[in-house]
Amino acid sequence: MWLALTIGNSRLHWGWFEGKTLCHTWDTNHLPESFVHHLANYQTLDDLLKNLSPSPPLPLPSSSPPLVLASVVPNQTALWQIYPNVRIITLEQVPLQGLYPTLGIDRALALWGAGKTWGFPMLIIDAGTALTFTGADANRNLVGGAILPGLGLQLATLANRTGQLPNVDLPQQLPQRFALTTPEAMQSGVIYTLLAGIKDFVEAWWRSYPESKIAITGGNRTLLVNYLQSQFPEIANGLMVEPNLVFWGIREIVISH
Repeated sequence: MWLALTIGNSRLHWGWFEGKTLCHTWDTNHLPESFVHHLANYQTLDDLLKNLSPSPPLPLPSSSPPLVLASVVPNQTALWQIYPNVRIITLEQVPLQGLYPTLGIDRALALWGAGKTWGFPMLIIDAGTALTFTGADANRNLVGGAILPGLGLQLATLANRTGQLPNVDLPQQLPQRFALTTPEAMQSGVIYTLLAGIKDFVEAWWRSYPESKIAITGGNRTLLVNYLQSQFPEIANGLMVEPNLVFWGIREIVISH
């Protein structure tokens, strides 16, 4: 039994493995900076996880299981380096060609996990705090990608950086394009322009790699696929939806070593 931990911009993402099998996943909040000073209060990793919100789905069968970590948040990474049985995956361990030094490890792992499972070429859309595109060709060479603010971040920025625009939640269904209220106008502007951008990137990718698969992952994947199904069903129907691509990539690295 071993644990995978991916530290994203907003949350900690946990994966519980039995050998090669991913048995459970759950998310918790980032650890507070004071965690390192209170480690002695927790006798086991299970004790610690029970105090995070939310707690793991089941008690861990081992007090200090092996922990394999991939992170895009350096200060959170540092907190876990004191764990006695941790292995940190770095970009150099991902067997894709042409990786550049500042590429996010989560993007590389998701691309590697999906490509190893479904084949290359492969394009990954990660609908998290940031929305990213990351692609590799048939020879497992990184083609490149793009990064833009995700749905929630765009709406939050409008509310936080303007004098009168409100905080607005993401609707479950695609809003009407030409809105008659300020909250709906914010939703419309962010969502429709983001969908148009996704369509443009996907079509450009398919022109270069017509046989390629495209997968979408990340916390807003379901919302985005629902929006795309209403606006661009041909794009939505061409996407493979999978929340655990980064864990798949971690598993491939662990197996290979």
